[in-house]
Amino acid sequence: MARTVRPAFTLIELLVVIAIIAILIALLVPAVQKVREAAARLHCKNNLKQIGLALHQYHDVNYRLPPGYASDVAADGSDLGPGWGWCTHILPYLEQVNLYKQLNLGVDIGDPAHSTSRLQRLEILICPSDSHHSPFTTAGNPVLIGPSNYVAVFGNNEIEDGPDLGNGVFYRNSRTRFAEITDGLSNTMFVGERSMNIAMSSWTGAVTGADEAPALVLGSADHTPNHPAAHPEDFWSKHTQGVNSLFGDGSVQSISNAINPAVWSALSTRNGNEPYSFND
Repeated sequence: MARTVRPAFTLIELLVVIAIIAILIALLVPAVQKVREAAARLHCKNNLKQIGLALHQYHDVNYRLPPGYASDVAADGSDLGPGWGWCTHILPYLEQVNLYKQLNLGVDIGDPAHSTSRLQRLEILICPSDSHHSPFTTAGNPVLIGPSNYVAVFGNNEIEDGPDLGNGVFYRNSRTRFAEITDGLSNTMFVGERSMNIAMSSWTGAVTGADEAPALVLGSADHTPNHPAAHPEDFWSKHTQGVNSLFGDGSVQSISNAINPAVWSALSTRNGNEPYSFND
């Protein structure tokens, strides 16, 4: 009986096949990463869209927007609490009625009564491009609180100069009405991104006694997005193109890192009368 000789790969042919596979993988991985980031960016924009709808619903009911955060103020200007931020006030409009009912907004965030509810991780407040999605402990006054990647726009001035001096829409004990936003809703930013690599942020509010507490829920546009000299209260994102921002008219725009600083600054104020719009 004649022996059947089976063809086989030579060593050189095998190495060529491996090299081809390696090249295909090298070409495929960036494409997959690009698609994944595009999906994450879209998810993030949808989160902001839902936040925008909730803010409009709140305004419809209360004839004003929620405060950047609510706090009694000491004679020296420091916060006395309770500190609950803008996002806690719109929880019922984000389909979080049960969580809202667990909170006593007249009692401090750090009170033991909130030891469980303040830890909640809400998917609608998390950008999938960020890697830190867990509760964290504040510095100064250690309180464990839930995370968020979205902070309200304080303006283009420094929060530390006075948390109630914001020239944006949200600041300490703010009660801004749409009619007071004379720059126009479509030209005024309400909420922007902050990834956890630049600073930790929370949906709960400004924890009384914590270091840089107002920056937990508020952001300043004194630097352009993802600026190398950014402060903890600035806007930052893991997206490659810049940051996503919610505008007063409910639209969500992707803001490039290369935006004109004057335009970026103008978009963050509510009544600066600057001759700029998002399209400039």
